[in-house]
Amino acid sequence: MPNTPPYQSSPTNPSVQEIQTQPARRPDMPYAPAMRVTGGPDLLFISGATPSPLYHRHPHELHEHVHPCSITEQTRLVLENLRSILDHEGLVWTDVVKVTKYLTDMRDLNAISAELRKVFADWTPASTTVCVNQLSTPGARLEIEMVVAYPGR
Repeated sequence: MPNTPPYQSSPTNPSVQEIQTQPARRPDMPYAPAMRVTGGPDLLFISGATPSPLYHRHPHELHEHVHPCSITEQTRLVLENLRSILDHEGLVWTDVVKVTKYLTDMRDLNAISAELRKVFADWTPASTTVCVNQLSTPGARLEIEMVVAYPGR
């Protein structure tokens, strides 16, 4: 049983709660240190999405993986892919409890974070960022996977 009240609950999913151990420092952070999921909601684990089309052939055919050079544009494409899954499942960004970002260049993090703020607004799910040598297709600079909690049904 939780000992402390959450900083805030998702406006769309009260079983998802943001934990802030130092609430005064929240404006300094683009993510929550922890997220609490209560009441046993169903979870959705979204596979990593890149700027490539969500559905593409395997093995990869390079003509399906032409990416813009701009990390901002790549991030927008990744977020469109993720939004299509959320929309399909009737979920919204405030149902997201965990985001993992895989980058090929840590210098891109600020631009990626700015695009994430546009979709998440003041909702800050738990987050991890990992710098990798390469992603699954040439030219992809970002991959994002998420864990999402369904609202109580």
